[in-house]
Amino acid sequence: MHVLLAVDGSDYSYEAARALAHFKRADTLTLFHAMDVPTPMYPTVVPEVTREIYETVERGMREEGERLLNRIASLLPPHVGPVTKRLEIGKPADLILAAAKEHVDLTVMGARGVSQIRELLLGSVSHQVITHAPCPVLVVRAPMRALRHAVLAVEGPEDAEAALRFFASLPFKEPCEVTVLTVIPYAHPAWPVGAMIPESYRKDMTAQATAFVDGVAARLTVAGYRAAGEAVLGGPAGEILQQAVKHRADLVLIGSKHKGVSRLVLGSVSHAVLHKATCPVLVFR
Repeated sequence: MHVLLAVDGSDYSYEAARALAHFKRADTLTLFHAMDVPTPMYPTVVPEVTREIYETVERGMREEGERLLNRIASLLPPHVGPVTKRLEIGKPADLILAAAKEHVDLTVMGARGVSQIRELLLGSVSHQVITHAPCPVLVVRAPMRALRHAVLAVEGPEDAEAALRFFASLPFKEPCEVTVLTVIPYAHPAWPVGAMIPESYRKDMTAQATAFVDGVAARLTVAGYRAAGEAVLGGPAGEILQQAVKHRADLVLIGSKHKGVSRLVLGSVSHAVLHKATCPVLVFR
């Protein structure tokens, strides 16, 4: 497994590094830091002086970046595998995404806390990465002290197959207990606001959903995990978060699906879960 650990100096970055203790030894681990060096904007200053100011700032940021990489490297668990340090200049999200396309199997990063409005309008670095990365992304916004229980949220067969491929790679240091969760929404998106699922259909939908998650759990059991299915009725993001608390989950796994402008304005379920979860969230695709 090839792992990309993107760090920015926040406390979350240090927790992301510690979280690797629960994953299997990597074939390669790239410790990555992107520096967004500001360009001086002094219209009255001659270009030579402006360039000198920029070079001075860049040199200072590069030195600090190297110190950061060394500090993070010192915190890595001993079993993580061979480590390569990488320092680049540019927009962090763009550089992390470019690095993730280089045959990376898992991207790991911390999540800085920003306001929900800012995230919806502009997107944080972590949200941009989970939206566009070609590989699964683990976002750590709380300490991952153990990995005993994970909640795997799946919407349908496509999500399930992607999740099963991830689990089949045996990414964790030790197999964990997995609750395979699917949420039956209160209302169908095409129905008028407030229209509820008729009782005559609810039992059939619940039975089908239960059979679906039980089937996924059975396949995980064959792969060596202790797994059980659970189908609930409610709002997807809220129920995933509640079930994570109920099961005292150490990790939530969820697929990432986006549909154009709707993701930008309303946010996807995965983004909503990422914003409010009290444990690390792994977004797979």
